[in-house]
Amino acid sequence: MENWRHVWPVETICRVMRVSPRGYRSWCSRPISRRERTDMKVLAHIREQYRLSLGSYGRPRMTMELKEVGLDVGERRVGRLMKINGIKPVRTRKHKVTTDSHHRLGVAANWLDGDFAADAPNRKWAGDITYIWTSEGWLYLAVILDLHSRRVVGWAVSDRMTRRAA
Repeated sequence: MENWRHVWPVETICRVMRVSPRGYRSWCSRPISRRERTDMKVLAHIREQYRLSLGSYGRPRMTMELKEVGLDVGERRVGRLMKINGIKPVRTRKHKVTTDSHHRLGVAANWLDGDFAADAPNRKWAGDITYIWTSEGWLYLAVILDLHSRRVVGWAVSDRMTRRAA
C-alpha cells in the first residue's frame, strides 16, 4: 500500500485490498512488536558474525555462533532472517587442480598395473602427494607406503610442490 499512496487515495487502496481505512491507519501507528524488536537485535548480530566470518557462515554455523554469544535462537529463525535480508554464504571452490597432464617431461612406467598386493615387505611401494590447508597457508605432503605392511616408508612436507623439499 505504501508504494501506491502517491498514486491513489488511501481509501481507494483500502477498498481494493478489502481493508478498512481505520484498520490501516491503526496498523501504521502501532509500535513495533516484541518479536520484530528481537528479530532486529538478532539480525544485527547475524550481520556482525557474517562480517567476522568473511561471509562464509551459513544458517547452521551462524546459529551456533549466535548461541555462543548468548542468544537463544533456532536455525529456522536465523535462516528466515538471513533469507529476507539477502545474507548468503560465499561458497568457495573445494577442489584445486594441481596436476599438469600436458607437460613435456617423461612419464614413469606403470609397473604395478593395478596389482597392489605385495608378497613380502619392500617389494612394492606407492606414493602420493596431497595438500593441506593450515592457518599459515597450504602445505604439501608427499608420502611413500609399503604395499605389503601398509606402513609409511617415508614422507616429506613443504610449502611448495617442487622436486626438492624447501
